[in-house]
Amino acid sequence: MSDQPALALNASPPVRRQYGALNWMGLRTLYIKEVRRFMKILPQTILAPIISNLLFMTVFVLAFAQTRGIRAGTATDDFVVFLAPGLVMLGILNNASSNSSSSIMTGKIQGSINDVLMTPLSYLELALGFIGGAATRGVIVAVVTAIALSIFFTPLMPVKLWAVVYFGLSAAVMLGMVGVLSGMWAEKFDQLAVVNQFIILPLSYLSGTFYHIDILPPLFYKISLCNPLFYLIDGFRYGFLGESDGNVMIGVVMAAVINIILFTLVLTAFKKGWKIKN
Repeated sequence: MSDQPALALNASPPVRRQYGALNWMGLRTLYIKEVRRFMKILPQTILAPIISNLLFMTVFVLAFAQTRGIRAGTATDDFVVFLAPGLVMLGILNNASSNSSSSIMTGKIQGSINDVLMTPLSYLELALGFIGGAATRGVIVAVVTAIALSIFFTPLMPVKLWAVVYFGLSAAVMLGMVGVLSGMWAEKFDQLAVVNQFIILPLSYLSGTFYHIDILPPLFYKISLCNPLFYLIDGFRYGFLGESDGNVMIGVVMAAVINIILFTLVLTAFKKGWKIKN
């Protein structure tokens, strides 16, 4: 009995693992978890949006190709060529947002978010893991959609590769962060549907995806120029067609500024445990 206190006093303190600036193992594990989550249900997460975009293309080409305000004498005379990049970007926007929002929302409802919060991951690593998973899904949907559109409708070949990569990744990251914030804010899936139906979907459809904004009345033209998703779609289309409706450099700056602001908000939300720690 008398030896036990001495042993306790002489016991060495537990060794704490030193991760460095980032816990790469934990970050990689969270990222893989997010990717495997949507890869397990490929028909819903990957195949469904691709079929939707193909149906969009079919309907618009068959029904509206001659009446959508395509300008004569430009590379966009062919409505199919004009529409295809917009549909690819639409896949990025919708899927990146839905991936991160549904992941966090499901974790909150099932209580599994606590398992993630208890891991030795900082708020920076949590943010990067969820955003990275969402962006990966958006990029995969975009690549496969582009391949499908190239097979069935028109070849999609970048003429400005930097614009395709920059605006594609910017959109995937941006909507991934929007999904993170909406998933943390929402308390039930109905609230997530409100964000998607009344914010993301209208901004996506009213951003020049299906038309040139210069055919709009002056008021709606000015409103379109205030839509950040317009610059993402316009810049992405510029990467394939070499022409744009707006100022591409304004889009470059706007995408960077919005992503910095959103990333700051996401980091702050994870640091404070906003609506996920209680």
